[in-house]
Amino acid sequence: MRTEICERLGIEFPIFAFTHCRDVAAAVSNAGGLGVLGAVGFTAEELEIELAWLDEHVHGVYGVDLVIPSKYEGKGIDGLSPEELEAKLAELVPSGHRDFAEKILADHGVPALPDGERHNQLLGWTATTAAPQVEVILRHPKAKLVANALGTPPDDVIKQVQDSGRLIGALCGSVKHALNHKNAGLDFVVCQGTEGGGHCGEISSLVLWPQVIDAVGDLPVLAAGGIGNGRQVAAAMAMGAAGAWTGSLWLTVEEANVPPAQMQTYIDASSHDTVRSRSWTGKPCRMLRNDWTDAWEQADTPDPLPMPLQMMVALDGVKRGHRYPEAAKDVNFNPVGQVVGMMTKVERSADVVNRLIQEYVESCDRLNKLNGGL
Repeated sequence: MRTEICERLGIEFPIFAFTHCRDVAAAVSNAGGLGVLGAVGFTAEELEIELAWLDEHVHGVYGVDLVIPSKYEGKGIDGLSPEELEAKLAELVPSGHRDFAEKILADHGVPALPDGERHNQLLGWTATTAAPQVEVILRHPKAKLVANALGTPPDDVIKQVQDSGRLIGALCGSVKHALNHKNAGLDFVVCQGTEGGGHCGEISSLVLWPQVIDAVGDLPVLAAGGIGNGRQVAAAMAMGAAGAWTGSLWLTVEEANVPPAQMQTYIDASSHDTVRSRSWTGKPCRMLRNDWTDAWEQADTPDPLPMPLQMMVALDGVKRGHRYPEAAKDVNFNPVGQVVGMMTKVERSADVVNRLIQEYVESCDRLNKLNGGL
């Protein structure tokens, strides 16, 4: 099961776990895979705390995921600090959008945050706000892999990461995106089908994976989108993938920093309950359908704004939903893929890794028997 990217990273299994929870990332890395911490929700100062904790608790290495979109409002505005860019972009957000978001939350009885819990409006969705995050990552030797969502990372970021001896790659939802990543000199591609949670394209994994693998040649491709068991890992590897990139799977593990009410929402959901919506981030993102997503789809309500403006509208809802998950049950931000229908119980992260490997081995054995033991 060891592939070239395992050798380059010094990990035992090509199982990659994207998560916003440091405990999950550590548990997966310590079980032989690679935990990848999503950085978008952290300030640079907060990310420093998270990575320092991972340095202490991870025996080997881990990864970090950034979000620097190829296209977003405010791209090309140079010379501003993150705070100045936030203030400038905030001027572009219509008050009607903020009022509508507040009405949804108020109608569902979701309390406002306490006065002392002010938060930034602009997360690391831009090159300006992600740059301090990159600086933090480069101070932590165990952070051996950097992945960028929503496009090819800027040239200066690629150079910084590779010059430091780390691997850098990016997610793609089409052959065109994958070739852009290859032409930029990235070390790997994460190919995510539309089944995947979070930002995704329109092509299914079973169709997209082999197309991208063929298109990029010897560039390692990590298969993502709908992977919930070892049979699917085996299928991806059989197509030529260098590993499996998983995300939704880690929302219902013991170590996940997911409120019990929100976790139960995932466990109770079926694969039919997800929808691609721009209502939270401004770009198509797969999540559980609920009253929030439905509200933004009505003909007489505001259209979601482009990234990152829509998240500047919705972020208060994210924070309030995390703090008051019971009250926000019907309007919470629940990014997850169609694999949610397979997430029916709570497991330990290490047990999930071991299960994926065991199911992979069983699948390979089954194929060997079909092939006469060859």
